Amino acid sequence: MLEVRDLSAAYSGKHVLKSLNFSLQAGEMLAVIGPNGAGKSTLVRVLSGILPPQSGQVLFNGKNLAKLPPAERAQLIAVVPQARSIPPAYTAWQVVMLGRTPYLNWFGQTSPQDDELVHLAMERTSTLELAPRLVGELSGGELQRVLLARALVQTTPVLLLDEPTTHLDLQYQISLLKQVQDLIHRPAGWALANGHGAPGALVVLHDLNLVARFADRVLLLVQGQLRALGSVSEVLQPEMLSEAFGIALDVVQNPIGAHPLVVAR
Repeated sequence: MLEVRDLSAAYSGKHVLKSLNFSLQAGEMLAVIGPNGAGKSTLVRVLSGILPPQSGQVLFNGKNLAKLPPAERAQLIAVVPQARSIPPAYTAWQVVMLGRTPYLNWFGQTSPQDDELVHLAMERTSTLELAPRLVGELSGGELQRVLLARALVQTTPVLLLDEPTTHLDLQYQISLLKQVQDLIHRPAGWALANGHGAPGALVVLHDLNLVARFADRVLLLVQGQLRALGSVSEVLQPEMLSEAFGIALDVVQNPIGAHPLVVAR
């Protein structure tokens, strides 16, 4: 669905991503992991079109995303960013409705269907009770869930989430990733409104145990290079992780679940 070919990128004059090749499939959660400075957030910025690639291509079903108008690209890719700059006087409902912008007419008029989609997205992310509140009054965790609702309401086939569990306590970390997992594995009808089928999600995560629990595949970035790509069991290997993160790590059997546990020695 989303294909990255020989992708290289620079940020602030520094080469950050180097000749990446991988794909994101419909109906999968691809977790991107790596130490600080590995290029994870830069990858999200390039895939979303915010940062142009230095070389290489990002393709959606064969279309070069760099050549698409922004509105058309916004109908294909939705982003939950790490950095957030939302006008504090917006209500949570208005922020989520911004996700419908690529589908509005020249006058920016919303329809009953837009209202219905926003209501459902906020209900799904447990933010409906926040709808009338101003963004400036929300906690970091509440705003993070509102931004997830904004991304869901775009009804795009690709979701990019840059450290979406930041500012969330453990309860909402698990809840948010369950919501994303449920969306891509069992997509509701409203999520297929644009006719692309089940979405795929690329999620940047720091917590390797959340990766082990929720990811379908894992991409390990080290110094802007793709060090490993595969299933959880293939990538979450103690030797590989210890080398990448510069700390001795073990991967052990979870006594109460099927997914492994990553622990520091």
